[in-house]
Amino acid sequence: MSDNVSVRNEFEEYRLRTVRMILFFFLLMPILTVLMAAQNPPAAASPLPPPPQEKKVHLKHILVVGQTKGFEHDSVSDGMVAIYNMGRESGLWDAVLRTDVELITKKDLGRNAKNLNYFDALVFVSTTGELDLDDSQKKDMMSFIKDDGKGFVGVHAALDTNYKWPEYGEMIGGWFDQHPWSTFNAPIVNEDPAFPAVLHLPGAFVKYDEIYQPKEWSREKVHVLLSLDPTKLNYENNPRIHRTDHDFAVAWDKMYGKGRVFYSTLGHTEEAWNDPDVRKMYFEAIRWVLGMTEGSTVSHPRPQSPGVQH
Repeated sequence: MSDNVSVRNEFEEYRLRTVRMILFFFLLMPILTVLMAAQNPPAAASPLPPPPQEKKVHLKHILVVGQTKGFEHDSVSDGMVAIYNMGRESGLWDAVLRTDVELITKKDLGRNAKNLNYFDALVFVSTTGELDLDDSQKKDMMSFIKDDGKGFVGVHAALDTNYKWPEYGEMIGGWFDQHPWSTFNAPIVNEDPAFPAVLHLPGAFVKYDEIYQPKEWSREKVHVLLSLDPTKLNYENNPRIHRTDHDFAVAWDKMYGKGRVFYSTLGHTEEAWNDPDVRKMYFEAIRWVLGMTEGSTVSHPRPQSPGVQH
């Protein structure tokens, strides 16, 4: 009998110890969980992505104008888009493309519209005829270049523009006076291989394009960069040849007051704007008029023979 009682007592003590141990672990687990969490904090959540920028800030701003009041070149759109993409791809400028001349003014236009005060350079892409500029706009445009020191680039038919505006011809260097050979394989001489816009071109080369003959133009008033090789031109039975000196410039640069001016007759055809040489020339020309590179503006005599550097 006593043995049975002893066994029951031992069992009861075992059961009580077991219950106590279970209760102890139940009470201990929350404390252990807190301690372990404190020693091993959860990994920091990934930071939120930065808010998107409204617009990438470019170094310079360019107004590209393609208004045509005379002959309309099929390549105007190609040239304007190429110049826009050059700035976008390089990150050097943003371009506003217009086929009107409303923004060529220093007046406050309202409506969040830009004016010349916003821009660093003006590019005329094969503009033609008398553009829709009133006297105040003409004055502001000349002041933009001459007084403010902003840049101007003229593409191809920019020379066939504003014949009734003497200051424009003085600024760009002359006016269009026929294209004696129309579009042909033009033999071109590089007269200043050190200038940024023609640095990539060889001493002599050929481009299929339409070369303008300028009038009221003088080599003494510009710095000729490219010209036609006079020894490789056909002068026979061509009444459109008016220059008796046979000096046909293909590209030049100059100063107009404080502003830098670049012009080239290249860019007549749509295909020209797919030509890496032509695109590179205008890209570097824009960089130059923006003051990003340096190059001579001093006039020089005509080379004595093709390909000979001055």
